[in-house]
Amino acid sequence: MTAKQPTFEEQLNQLEQIVTQLEAGDLTLDDSLTKFKQGVTLSKELQHKLADAEQMMTQIIGPDGNETDYQRDTYHDAK
Repeated sequence: MTAKQPTFEEQLNQLEQIVTQLEAGDLTLDDSLTKFKQGVTLSKELQHKLADAEQMMTQIIGPDGNETDYQRDTYHDAK
C-alpha cells in the first residue's frame, strides 16, 4: 500500500516550520544541519510541483491566451 503524498500546502507548512526552527537558533549544529537538508529537499520538491503546475497551465492556456481542452490522463501518461 502506497503512503499518501503530502500536498503542496502541507509541504510548504513543513518548510516554514523548519525555517522557524533554524531562525530561532536553539538547535544543535547537527540538528541544524539535518533540518537544513530537510528544508533543501522540501524546497526542491515544492519547486518541482510548481514547475509541473506551470507546465499544465501553459497547456491549458495556449500562448495566444485561448483555452484549450486538457486531458488529465493524457498529460500524466506522457510523463
